[in-house]
Amino acid sequence: MKKLIPAYVRVPVIFFLVLGAMEFFIDSGDRAAFLKYPMVALFLVIFLFLLIAIEITVKAIDNITYQMLTAEQKEELEVANTVSYKESEWFKNLMQKLTKTEPIENELDILLDHDYDGIKELDNNLPPWWVYLFYASIVFGVVYFVHFEMMGGDNQEMELKKELAQAKIDVAEYMKTAPDLMDEKTVTLLTEPADLAEGKTIFTTNCAACHRADAGGQIGPNLTDDHWILGGGIKNLFHTVTNGGRDGKGMIAWKGTLKPKEIQKVASYILSLKGSNPVDPKAPDGEVWVDEAAATPAAK
Repeated sequence: MKKLIPAYVRVPVIFFLVLGAMEFFIDSGDRAAFLKYPMVALFLVIFLFLLIAIEITVKAIDNITYQMLTAEQKEELEVANTVSYKESEWFKNLMQKLTKTEPIENELDILLDHDYDGIKELDNNLPPWWVYLFYASIVFGVVYFVHFEMMGGDNQEMELKKELAQAKIDVAEYMKTAPDLMDEKTVTLLTEPADLAEGKTIFTTNCAACHRADAGGQIGPNLTDDHWILGGGIKNLFHTVTNGGRDGKGMIAWKGTLKPKEIQKVASYILSLKGSNPVDPKAPDGEVWVDEAAATPAAK
């Protein structure tokens, strides 16, 4: 068998079989297993080099052994190596197990009394592989009929519809919490000190030049009072920071600079400054904004 399959075929086949088994049995998510587990990949590479080294060593030993043979032994070895694989014992045994054919010597024992224009018929048994495949198809047909026709199993069209419906639900759930897919409809007010601290850093870096470090207002309006030009609250403020202020004047749109999660944090920080009474604040701009949802009493 080793002589029939050259080393340059055996080694890659073994390597990729091991790699394929690794991908099949290791749950690596959306990444290839050899990327997620580099140590295993390194082991496979070392394993491949060991196989190559073994093949080279065996080949070298075979060459040395061959050189030590006599001329007659070399001739016998070459004759043995030229024997067709169809004449080899293992191939004959394999074909016998797969076909169960009768030897040519027993042809007269299985010859039927049928003659079609000189063509005679032998009473050979069906090959075992064909019989087993036929039985397997019957079992498959029964299981298929019971599952889909009697038990109402989902066909491919129904499975696709269910998968698409579940995918929509999964996308909707992901959209609710995905930071980089947040918008003014799904944004929520943050109150954790760590989030507000990050929001302060973002505000100091990007907003203090126009609103002052204490948000008391300079070029931009005072952000610590109840007056808002484009509406207060986390949703309105998120929209304003994302898309900018009034057309032709006012604040630029920050959606190209800040990520939605960063805008959420800086907007939450700004809202936390309400009533902080900065020194020498700018005069109020806009209208007094009241959160109607918070002001409306809960229904009884």
